[in-house]
Amino acid sequence: MIVTVTMNPSIDISYPLERLNIDTVNRTSQVTKTAGGKGLNVTRVIHDLGGDVLAAGVLGGFHGAFIAAELKKAGIKQAFTPIKEETRDSIAILHEGNQTEILEAGPTISGEEQCAFLEKFAELLEQTEIVTISGSLAKGLPQDFYQRLVQAAHEKDVKVLVDTSGESLRKVLAGQQKPFLIKPNLEELEALLEQKFSLDHLADIQTALTQPLFAGIEWIVVSLGKAGAIAKHKSDFYRVTIPTIKVVNPVGSGDSTIAGFAYGVSQAMPPEELLKMCMATGMANAQERRTGHVDPTNVEQHFAKIEVKKIER
Repeated sequence: MIVTVTMNPSIDISYPLERLNIDTVNRTSQVTKTAGGKGLNVTRVIHDLGGDVLAAGVLGGFHGAFIAAELKKAGIKQAFTPIKEETRDSIAILHEGNQTEILEAGPTISGEEQCAFLEKFAELLEQTEIVTISGSLAKGLPQDFYQRLVQAAHEKDVKVLVDTSGESLRKVLAGQQKPFLIKPNLEELEALLEQKFSLDHLADIQTALTQPLFAGIEWIVVSLGKAGAIAKHKSDFYRVTIPTIKVVNPVGSGDSTIAGFAYGVSQAMPPEELLKMCMATGMANAQERRTGHVDPTNVEQHFAKIEVKKIER
C-alpha cells in the first residue's frame, strides 16, 4: 500500500469568468469544487492508475467533511486525523486567459492534534511500503515536521518520497535520515542552492546534485518542464526527454509525477521505467481538465514515446 500525506489540504474552488470586473458583482454558473492539496492530487492519480493507496493528513470542520466525502465517493481509502479548526479554501479565478488565486493560510494545528497525527502515522507505517509527503505545512507544525516523518519511516524501512520546498525541504535534507526521493523543479533547486542554472548547461545541474547536501538520497528527479527532466539514481545520471503535447491544464502535473514514481516503485519497475512512468503521468495530467487525474491509456501512450538515456560521465 502507498500512504499519501497532506498536512494542509484545501477545497480547490475554480470560478471561470469571461472577464473579471473589479469593485462590482461577478456571476458564474460553472463552479467546480475539488478535494485539493498536493498530496490529494497524488492520491487520485495513484488511484486512477489502479494502485493501492490511502490518504492521510489532517481535516477539520465542514470543509474537511466535504473532502472526506469526496474521497469516499471516489472509493479512496482514508485515515485522516481530525482537527478543531476549519480546513482551508483555495480559490482560482480563471479570466481572460489568466488565473488569479486567493489562497487561505489554513488552520493552526495544536500540539495535541500534532501528537494524534504522529500516533496515526506510526500505525500506518506498519501497513505500508511507500509514503509520499507533499506540499506545505499547516500553521502550528514545526519546520522539521517532515523530517520527523522521514525518521519514523526510516525506522520501519518504509520508502519516503518528499515533494516540498523552502525551509521544510532544507530541514529534510539536513536530517540524519534521508528520503528515498526528492523532486524539485528547476526553480526550487535554484532557490535551495541559491544558484542559477541554464538548460544549455545541464552538466551544471549534475554537478550540483553531487553536493554533500544531497548525500544519502537514492533518487533526485529535477523536472525541467517541457524539457523533461534530469535524474540522479545513486551515482548514475539520466536525461529524460518527453514529446510535445497539447496542454489542457498543467496544474498538478508535478504531483502526478510523484504519483507515477510511487506507483512504479510499488510495481518494482527498473530505473528507466520508473522515470518513464513518472513523466508519463505528469504529461497525462496536463491533458486532463480536472486537476490530479490521468487516463491510464494516455499514460501508456506517453510511456512508449519518452526517451531515457543514461548520461556517461
